[in-house]
Amino acid sequence: MHRVSGFPPIAAADARALILGSLPSVASVQAHQYYGHPRNAFWPIMGALFGFDAELDYEARCHQLRSQQVAVWDVASQAERPGSLDADIRRESVQPNPLDELLVRCPGISHVFFNGGAAATLFRRHHRGDAAIARLPATRLPSTSPAHASLRFEQKLQAWAVVRNVLQ
Repeated sequence: MHRVSGFPPIAAADARALILGSLPSVASVQAHQYYGHPRNAFWPIMGALFGFDAELDYEARCHQLRSQQVAVWDVASQAERPGSLDADIRRESVQPNPLDELLVRCPGISHVFFNGGAAATLFRRHHRGDAAIARLPATRLPSTSPAHASLRFEQKLQAWAVVRNVLQ
């Protein structure tokens, strides 16, 4: 069983929207970046929504998200998982990220978006009750993962437009 560790958040103090994934894929860990698999639709979607080139280098893409008041993090900071499929995350091994601490750093976050069902499920399991993050409006969006192939890019882009709409 392979233990996977996540990354620090992409976030500026003035962030207003938080996109939560589940846990980095093998390709993301190897690339040392969020959504590092070349067929993951996350960066092309963000580029289309916010008017930047999805082929920019990683730091420039992160800067673009921060400038649009978008924060990115994962629900889990660590977990055991063989491979990259979220379905294979061992539930009992999940160590959640301290999402309420991010809200202290970024008090303007007013909406949470889940990148797929696994992120939403992990969130509900680990952040409930009196957690401040659990009281924010939340929207589950279709996964940008290449494993979620039931929707075409255009359909995912249309669904994800709600992120831009919340920020306008």
